[in-house]
Amino acid sequence: MSVKQLVPTQRNFFRLLLYLEWILLGIAMLTETVPNPMNRFEPAPLIALPIIVVLGLMGLRVPRKDLLAKLLYTGLEFGLIAFLLPLAKGAVGLFPLLYLVIAIRSCTMFQPQGRLVVAGLAFVSFVLTIFFRVVIPRGHGGRPLPPEFDGNMIWTLKLNATLTFGLTLVFVLLLVNALLSERQSREQLTAANEQLRQYALRIENQATLQERNRIAREIHDSLGHLLTAQSIQLENALLFLPSEGEKTRSFLTEARQLGAGALHEVRQSVATLRSDPLQGKPLELAIAHLVKSFQQSTDITPAVITELRSPLSNDVSTAIYRILQEALTNIAKHAAATQVSLHLWEKPDGIHLRVEDNGHGFNPDQNTTGFGLKGMRERSVVLGGQFSISSQPQTGCQIAAVIPLSRHAL
Repeated sequence: MSVKQLVPTQRNFFRLLLYLEWILLGIAMLTETVPNPMNRFEPAPLIALPIIVVLGLMGLRVPRKDLLAKLLYTGLEFGLIAFLLPLAKGAVGLFPLLYLVIAIRSCTMFQPQGRLVVAGLAFVSFVLTIFFRVVIPRGHGGRPLPPEFDGNMIWTLKLNATLTFGLTLVFVLLLVNALLSERQSREQLTAANEQLRQYALRIENQATLQERNRIAREIHDSLGHLLTAQSIQLENALLFLPSEGEKTRSFLTEARQLGAGALHEVRQSVATLRSDPLQGKPLELAIAHLVKSFQQSTDITPAVITELRSPLSNDVSTAIYRILQEALTNIAKHAAATQVSLHLWEKPDGIHLRVEDNGHGFNPDQNTTGFGLKGMRERSVVLGGQFSISSQPQTGCQIAAVIPLSRHAL
């Protein structure tokens, strides 16, 4: 699971708590509206039903960032219940469930200290409700209460109801807090795993770059020097060649040209293998040199547009340069194009690169073994970006890459 998947997981958890709140509110509506022959207390009036519905709908929009909004939201919940107090004095089964809903909802809005404060207010409000608001003036159907329901018995029932509500409130808070802690632990573990994965990719990329540098040094120090020495020897042979050795001269000239071409290829390979192809130059200047080299070797003048507002980190600049370098190399070798366009621009979500040509194109689904395309994709993904290829035979090719700036911009 990636970090981006944490948001759906969080929504599912809040949706579960919302369903729990609705179940409690539904039970409250049933206990106060469905006739019960065992119920000796006054039912809640019809005004309680829309208030319960309003409390349920408020669960769809719970503030979780602005402290003032959360305080006003909680105050409105207590205010709606207080509005019911003078209208439903005998509805002893209604208020405990409403206060439980407030306590559960507070767990998604406040930190532990705030949850305790809201739970304490809910408990105090219930105590005041049960002892000073709820009255039991008569039995079911208006009949007098039995003799055993004297004042002490009523106070005992109220005390038991208070203790029961307090224990239920503590249990619900512990349960919801345990669920919240488990969810937070899973999110932290998932974020840590994602971070470790990113670190592993970076370490792998760094090791690859170090190995490329080692190979580049070996090529430069061994094969490059040998080809340079060969070219010098061929130059000397041509200088001292007798005038009658035309055939020998032609062979030596061809050998010199092959050596020069091989030396040029070695230098290009070394430059490609280097981990810092920019060599401290700005990205725009490095791209200009790359485009100039492409123009000299293909006689194609690319249309270049660069719109960068701020300097980029070395990782992002190198990745963009390498992707562009590989794209132009593929165009020069395989596309047979006559027009090439390059657009590099910056947006809030990252750096966008698009390279288009009008060559003969190819089927990306069939070309799955090209190391160049894989390398461009890997360079984008390792920085958290995206890479896409759009091409069809005889329709040209478009390569697009997006690299985010949130973690890599200077």
